[in-house]
Formats: sequence, structure tokens, C-alpha cells
Amino acid sequence: MSRIDVFVAPRPNATLIKAMTFVNRIVMLHGIPGLRDLLPFNRLAGLRGVANVRHIDFPEDDRQRLKVCCGAGKATFITPNHPEFFTDWMIDKEVVSRVSPLAASWATHGVVNGLGRLTQKFWLANNLIAQIPGNSAAAKEHSVAWALKGHGVLLHPEGGVGWHANIVAPLLPGAVEMGFEALKRGRLMDPDFKVWIAPVTWKLAFTGNVEAALAKECAYVEHSLKIERRAANTLPERVHHIYATLLSRDEAANGLRPDERASYDTRQKDLLTELGHRLAELVSLEAGTLDNAELLRRSRRWLRENTDGTGSQKQVRTLADTIQRLRRVGPWASANPRITQEEIAEHLKRIRNDYCKGTLRDTINRFVPQPAGPRRAYVRVPEPLGLHAYQGSVEEALAELHDRMQETVTRTMTQLEAGGGFIFYANPFYHR
Repeated sequence: MSRIDVFVAPRPNATLIKAMTFVNRIVMLHGIPGLRDLLPFNRLAGLRGVANVRHIDFPEDDRQRLKVCCGAGKATFITPNHPEFFTDWMIDKEVVSRVSPLAASWATHGVVNGLGRLTQKFWLANNLIAQIPGNSAAAKEHSVAWALKGHGVLLHPEGGVGWHANIVAPLLPGAVEMGFEALKRGRLMDPDFKVWIAPVTWKLAFTGNVEAALAKECAYVEHSLKIERRAANTLPERVHHIYATLLSRDEAANGLRPDERASYDTRQKDLLTELGHRLAELVSLEAGTLDNAELLRRSRRWLRENTDGTGSQKQVRTLADTIQRLRRVGPWASANPRITQEEIAEHLKRIRNDYCKGTLRDTINRFVPQPAGPRRAYVRVPEPLGLHAYQGSVEEALAELHDRMQETVTRTMTQLEAGGGFIFYANPFYHR
């Protein structure tokens, strides 16, 4: 097996973790005061702050709510939302440094194992747990054992980044399943042992108007994807035109004739339905009996079990990848008549991640996406879920966690909007 697919247990180095907390705070998040706003220093990510998060609004009540869940005599699984790549670990690391400094964090195996042996050693010393797709048993076993020692374990229950900070995606069961396993083992040692699932949400907001920077990034995407710019369009309309053009290309590639009079989400649903039928037939499933999320899970399993390199395998992979990419623009995109600069930025980052490939610039952007301007992070902690006092199933626990996280995100949005924290535009994806 390739090293990238082999789980290696983390070897946390407390001194390195402490040092990297300081580096993360200055270099990755805040930048250097006095230099971060001056030319040419503000063009250097390390001086400006790579993620350009100038302020972290983390109320003391929220910090204490999370902190009391961590420590000896309890196992804690910290579950943040996952609105943005790279910035995710930087903010998560800052949060855990304030409540459980030796918490372990799950990360994709491509980051932990896929960047060379020395880089792997560095990440393991920072207590990162490699998630191996289709083979997570070892990572789960290590996570339970580490949590039982009184240190937190952080993982994103939404799975991959969706670039939709206002919406919490359906949650995966891993954290809750490991929590119940930790409770079973912990109660063998201590009948009063407690297990917490501690959700965390954070929302990023620009500190000023960044339309010029967003327009520049939009122009790069248009040029990279060979999409003609419509000069009279507003910035949101340009983003919508990019997506509509890409959808037309997918329709044509799959033998469908685009109906450009229909709304984007109507065309998208029609294409997803057709591709879902084709994929179900290839993997011998009855079309229409599964939603696309479950169909994708079954198809990925089919690919792992059928590795003979046949043409069918290539077709299944292509269809599954296309469906997954199309689904990343969900119903939330057309739900509201207004769109914020933050949502425009998310659309552009999602397009660049999914479509702009083949250059060093695009590769760097995929791993370290650069924001359009300075931002403030609003970190909040919903009420933790104590599995030691919970009688429901895994599915019921996930639904409860999702409700708590979404309610907190929505409340944060409402408060920011009331304080004039957003710049709004008409949303071209919206339809009545």
C-alpha cells in the first residue's frame, strides 16, 4: 500500500504544539500589527496573516462551556462546522489551545501522509490523525483511546468543506459512534464517566468592502475557464454566469440539451436525476430508490471492491465525481433573495477548487486559499450533548447536534446582520 493510505498513530510533542500555537496565531491568523496593512508587506501572506483573520470573537461564556467538557474523567469529541479549507485548522487550533491544548485533530490523509515523510512526521507531532478513506478503523481506535485519557479529539462532522458557512450540512456519524464506544469503555473503569459531543460553530465576516478584490478573483476564474465576461453584469451575476456556463458544459458532455430559460437549480436537478439513473444502472442499483448522497456512498464502495480497471470502473468514477461536484451547489444557493460578499467569496473559492486546475497557482490555492480581505471570526459553542445522559440513537443524536449547530449559525448571522456586518446584493440564483 502507498504510504498515503497507511495509518500511523500521532506522536504529540507538547513543546512543538505550544510553539505552533504562537506561530498559528501570528503568521496564519492575525498577521503582524504595523506591517499587515502597509504596502508591500500586506501582499506577503505570512506578514499579513495567511488566513487574514484579524480578530477572533470568542466570548468567555462560550469558552467556558467548551472547557468544562474537557479534562480527566471524561472523553470529549469536539465537532466544529466546516465552512472553509485551511482556515478550518487554524481557527480550530486556536480554539482547542484555549480549552484542551493536547487535543488530537482529524485531517485528510492527503495532508498528513501525502506530502513526504518529514512533513508526515511534523503533522504527527502536532497530533493530527490521518483519515484514510474506506479504512478508518485504526484512526477511530486511536481517537477513542486518546479521548479516554482526558484529551479532546476534534473532527468535522460535515466531512469535506462545502464553502457554505451559513448552512450546516448533514452530519456524519463518526464522532457520535466513537463517543458511545468511549462511554462503554469509560464506564468499565468509572461508573460516573462522562462523554461529551461538543459542537463549535464559527462564521467569518469581512471587516470592510472587498468588492474590488472579489472582482479581480472573478476575472481570474473567467479567464482560467475560458468564460466570456459580461461587462454589464454585477459581480453576483458574473458568478451566476460562470456556474450556468459550467452547467451547460456538463449537460452537453452528457448528451443533454441545455434549457437556458429554466432556472439554474431546475437544470441542475434535471441533470442530477439523469446522471443518478445512469450511475445506479452501472452499479446494479434500482434507479430512484436512493438519494444521491447514498448512491454516491454505494458507488464509492463499488469502486473499492471492483479494481479490475475495466471501462465500467472509469464510467462509475466519472459519473460519481460529476454528481458530487454538481451537488456542492445546494438548494441554499437559491433560497434567499439577497447574497452577501462572504457568500460570493465562497462561490468563487468553490469554483476554483472544483474547476480551476493544472497550474501551480491553482494547486496552491486549493491547499491555501487566500481571502479577499481582512476578516473577523465569530466563534460560538452550542450546548454540548452529554452521551452519558442521552437515551437516543446515533441518528437522533446527530439530528440534535445538527439542530443546535444550525440554530447557533443562524443566530450569529442574524446578530451580525442587525449590526450592519454584511454588504448585500441581489441574488441571481434566487427564484420565487
